[in-house]
Order: sequence, then structure tokens, then C-alpha cells
Amino acid sequence: MVSELHMWLTFAVIVGAMLLYVTEMVAIEMTSLLALVAMILLFTVFPQIGPDGSNLLDATTLLSGFGNPALITVMALLVMAQGLFQSGALENLIDRATRRATRSPIRAIWGVLVGALFASALLNNTPVVLMTIPIIVAISKRARLSPSQHMMSLSFMTILGGMLTLIGSSTNLLVADSAARFTDQTLGFFEQTPIGLILISVGAVYIFVVMPRIIGETEVAEKSSSAESGRQYIIELRLRIGDTLVGASTTAGFLPALSGMTLQIIERDGNMFLPPFDDLTLAHGDRLFIAATRREISDALSSKDHPLSGQLMPLVPNMEAEETVLAELVVAPGSRMAARAVHQTGFTHDTNCFIIGVQRRRRMLRHELTENRLEAGDVLLVIGSQANIESLRDNRDTLLMEWSARELPRFEKAPAARLIFAATVFSAATGIVPIVAASLTGATLMVASGVLNVRQASRGFDLRIFLVVAAALAMSHALFTSGGATFITTQLLVLFDGFPPAIILSVFFLLCAVVTNVLSNNATAVLFTPLAVNLAGSLNVDPLAFILAVVFAANCSFATPIAYQTNLLVMTPGNYQFRDFIRAGTPLIILIWLTYSVVAPWYFGF
Repeated sequence: MVSELHMWLTFAVIVGAMLLYVTEMVAIEMTSLLALVAMILLFTVFPQIGPDGSNLLDATTLLSGFGNPALITVMALLVMAQGLFQSGALENLIDRATRRATRSPIRAIWGVLVGALFASALLNNTPVVLMTIPIIVAISKRARLSPSQHMMSLSFMTILGGMLTLIGSSTNLLVADSAARFTDQTLGFFEQTPIGLILISVGAVYIFVVMPRIIGETEVAEKSSSAESGRQYIIELRLRIGDTLVGASTTAGFLPALSGMTLQIIERDGNMFLPPFDDLTLAHGDRLFIAATRREISDALSSKDHPLSGQLMPLVPNMEAEETVLAELVVAPGSRMAARAVHQTGFTHDTNCFIIGVQRRRRMLRHELTENRLEAGDVLLVIGSQANIESLRDNRDTLLMEWSARELPRFEKAPAARLIFAATVFSAATGIVPIVAASLTGATLMVASGVLNVRQASRGFDLRIFLVVAAALAMSHALFTSGGATFITTQLLVLFDGFPPAIILSVFFLLCAVVTNVLSNNATAVLFTPLAVNLAGSLNVDPLAFILAVVFAANCSFATPIAYQTNLLVMTPGNYQFRDFIRAGTPLIILIWLTYSVVAPWYFGF
């Protein structure tokens, strides 16, 4: 009865955490902490006593994930990726790709996508996508193609590339670590490569040949061409004495003085007025929240008589209207601006540019602009002088979308970054030193050599991944120790009693692939690995078949934009909607699933 209690307590924590992860009712970091605290409290009140009289699920055991070598390796690799991104170490690839574009743009883009795939086998996917987006934009503009036709392909290709080697994805490292803890099975650097090459080949054919037809060239082109005019931002205005809008009245729920812009909210003395506005007269001190497209804002700023011009132009003093530039930025992963409110970022002080609008996942943020806490992937609408906007190309906290087609600056530390990274990969691949030692050494050398300073290196440390993985490791350990993994395995075997191992392996792969699109891929990998080990043991087959099923299935983050960071990064430049990922990503998941279901039984001989 005691073991069943611990098993059901573990299930309760895992299900609760999954619901919070999926619904995002609270921040992902907070969900991870809540799961850890819940397990510590529950298993302190209801300890699971081992043969030696100790609590098998005490706080020390549950918190050991924070010092897990796989997690440390992931964080170190992220710091190294930050060094490559910060130094512009892959700059020469950008130059070569854009030069070849004039001869054959489609082939050049395909070459870039294939290059991104193989780069992702050795690099974290996020910086690869960040560095490749400007290349695709530049090639597309030269050839007068729509970048939207290739942005989703970029994200999917890098995810596929991460399946090739042990360090290609943090998911792979976590599965390898969990497998080593629960069995004597260890994954080599290229253990997954043979099957991975088959899966990638099938996926690449789909991405190049079928996926453009699913998305639809006409539809994508129309989206891309209307991106500037159709994307709306919320602009916040505070009326002062003498402003032209003071004394203006709403008519039939609209404010004629705004020339087509949409008045969303009027705040007066702490009271909120929402549409339809009934003959309200604006007064000084009112705060207006206005929805407007970038083109509408640009047209308003070009007219000195427009109320918006009178509000925003003073932000950029000593400058004529024709010198003002509007630009869109994407908040980069690892940016120091993430998790901070707009007024806390110091963006204006550092750049002399002003944030006037924020958009998240194609939605306008309707709270007070200065109080919005930014996230990676957010789109910022900024205003500044020509020189200051162009200088944002050097800003490593954001990706400047408007100027990304221009040549990027070169950095003198790029050769050192490339050398350190190459040495790290060589050491890990050949087994000269363990991966954790190689990655930690590489991250340290990035700082010691001056490629990164300590502040820049800390940007590569992703707190969200750190907490999610630590919580997942704790839940995984509790699942295994409490007997939960054995229980789930037994139920699957009963459900598919009489079916051959190949069918059970296929069902297990599909279940893991579905979960990874609504839950963190890292959490999915850690939670499903003990299940894989138990299933293989019950079926008396090679556990590597089920362990690799977790590796590949947990990487199948194609069906939703929230499934993986790279999907979020390309969503705005590609002007995609949520349903675009479902339409294009779901068939790819099915293809990978069916391919593994056929190849794995043949490869492992059952």
C-alpha cells in the first residue's frame, strides 16, 4: 500500500505539472519549482523507506538534478553557442551563401538549409536559426522570393539535424544520462547516427518537395507581402496639455482624428473605458491604447499634423521626420531583455531607440506597454534615427529584421571561437575526455580567451531549460523509484497483449511524439526514458531500440509553434499562424514515426 501511495503521489505531481506546462497558467519556471517543492513536501510527509531505513525520495535525491552532468553539459554547450553567435564566427558562411544566391537562389537556399541541418548536429539549434534567418532573408530579397516559403523549413531542418549526434540536442544528452542511470546502456557520440540519417533523409524530402505545397505558395506570398501592413501593435499615448487630441470626441464609437487607427482602451483616473465609446471627450491626463499597423504608424509620422506624430516625434529630438526609421526586432533567446519589463531593459539608454509597440506570437499585448515582461521571440516595434537603427545590427540581444539582409559585422574573436568549438567537438567525439569535461572546458575557454565576458556568457545560461530539466529529472527518478514506470509498462503490455514488440515500439514512439508537442521536449525525454527501459526489459528486446525511440520522438517538435524555440523564432519572420505548423508539421511527425516503426525492428532484429 505504501508503494502504491508513492506511485499515485508521483502521478499526481507529474499530471499537475504537465497541465500547468501546457496551459501556461503560470510561468514555466514557476511550474518547475512548484513540482519540485510538491515532491519534496509530499515525500517528506510520506517517506518511501528503503531496505537500509533511509528515505529513497528525500530532498537531497530530488534536488540532485541540479548537479546532473547532462544538465551541466547542456548549459555549457549553450554558453559555447552564445560565443559563436556573439563573435559572428560563422560570418563567412553568410557571405558565401549570399554571393551564390545571384546564380541560383533556390539552390542557394536549399544549400543553406542543408548546412543548417548539419550545423545543428554539433550546435544548439537556436543560434543556428538566429544566424541563418538573415541569410535566407538576404537571398530571398535578391531573388525577389518570399522568405516565408523557407522559414518553417529552416526550423524543421535544424530540429532534424539535432537527431544526428549525441550533442545535437539537449534532449539527446538527457536521454543518454537517464539511460545510463537506469541501465548499463551508454550512448556513443554517433550511436543514433545510422538510423538518424534515414529519418533525416525522409524528412528532408518531405520538407523540400511536399511541404511547400501544403503551406501553399500563393497563400504564403500573400501573407508575406501583407506582413508590414497587416501586423498590428498597441501604441500607448498619454495626453498632455496642448495635444491636438485634447478636446476631441468619439463619434459612433470611433475617434475620427486617428485616421483609421483603432482606439482600444481609454484610461482616465484609474477607470478603463472599452469600446464602443459613447460620445467621450478626451482630456489631458487620459491614456489611450491604440491598435495600428506599421504602415499606418509610418504614414502618421510623416505628417506633422497627425496626433501620433506630435506624441512620438519628440522621443527622437533634433531630427526631421524623414530621418526617422521604424524597425522590427525579435528578442533573441538568452537576451538580457527577456523576463524584464520594457522600462527595465535599459534599451533606450543603450541604443537611443525607443520601443513603441510589442507583439507576442502574432498577438497584441494589451497591458500597459512599460509593464510587459518580454520573452524570447517577442517582436518589438522601435523608432530611432537612421544611424541608431542601423547600429542595432550589432545588438546581440535582438535580431534586427529590417536590416538582417545587410552584411553583418565581423568580430576579431571569431577565429578563437571557431577553434575552441572545433576542439571541444573533437575531444567529445573521439572520447579523449568525457562530454561534460569537454563542454565545461570549452565554455570556460570562451570566457578566458575574451570571446565572451562573464555577463555575455550568463546570457547563454537558459534558466527555463535549467529548471525544467531539473524538475523533470526529479519526476523521472520518483517515477522509477515509486514503481510508476513499472505500472505504466505493465498497463501498456496488458493493453497490447499478444502484439509483437515492433507494434509496441511503434505505439510508444507515437505517444512520446504527441506529448513532446504539448510538453517540453526535455521533460518528455527524461520522463519517457525510464518507461522505455522498463518496456524493453519486459519484452526482452534490446533496450537501445526503445531508448532511441525516445531520442527521435522527443525531437519531433513540429506540430506547434510552442513545441520548440526555433518554431517561435521563425513564426514572426515567416508570418505564420498556429494552424500552419499543424498542417505542415503533423505529416512530418507521421512520416518520422512510420519510418522508425519500419527501420528500427529491422535494424535491431526483432
